[in-house]
Amino acid sequence: MPTVLIIHGFRFFFFSNESGEPVHIHVKRGEGEAKFWLEPRLKLVYSMGFKAQEEKEIIRLVTEHQEMFKTKWHEYFGN
Repeated sequence: MPTVLIIHGFRFFFFSNESGEPVHIHVKRGEGEAKFWLEPRLKLVYSMGFKAQEEKEIIRLVTEHQEMFKTKWHEYFGN
């Protein structure tokens, strides 16, 4: 489960067995979890356990770091 970034207590990661799925990133903090597709366009797949303000912050962070997340995904999975 490679961790790509930890910021403001949010951990951004992907699972090592997910190469068959579209490029995406998971985020977790406490009991909250979310998943975002990064390609072909940014899309929130699910979010649970986060307050509205936290979700807005996560969306901002994913948008800000989207290119780095995609690069790390492609480096890890080699595609």
